[in-house]
Amino acid sequence: MTTSNTDAANTNTNERADAVDPDVRAELTRLRDSIDNIDAAVVHMLAERFKCTQRVGHLKAAHQLPAADLGREAQQINRLRGLAESAKLDPAFAEKLLNFIIAEVIRHHERIAEDALHATTGTAPDAGE
Repeated sequence: MTTSNTDAANTNTNERADAVDPDVRAELTRLRDSIDNIDAAVVHMLAERFKCTQRVGHLKAAHQLPAADLGREAQQINRLRGLAESAKLDPAFAEKLLNFIIAEVIRHHERIAEDALHATTGTAPDAGE
């Protein structure tokens, strides 16, 4: 889209937005405010979850346990799929989300284990890491 096409599209969008019933605009604003609040809660909940998983990573590293636990992951996926179904959320979406989170947790656990290994051996990690 060229700049003039973009400007025209923005003008049309603004004109349509100006023509929206004030009650509809108020409801849209209320719903968007709720979405923003929910997004903030999700971010804070994820931060809390990662604080816990960081502690798990340190515990695993201290006891030379593997970063990944396939049995636990399978349990969590099954549990989350059930929760999603109960909440009328697509279980496949919930599973994708959890798999994304699990991959990040494993990455953190691997880094924690590597840092712990270097601390005990007195070696520095490779520059490329």
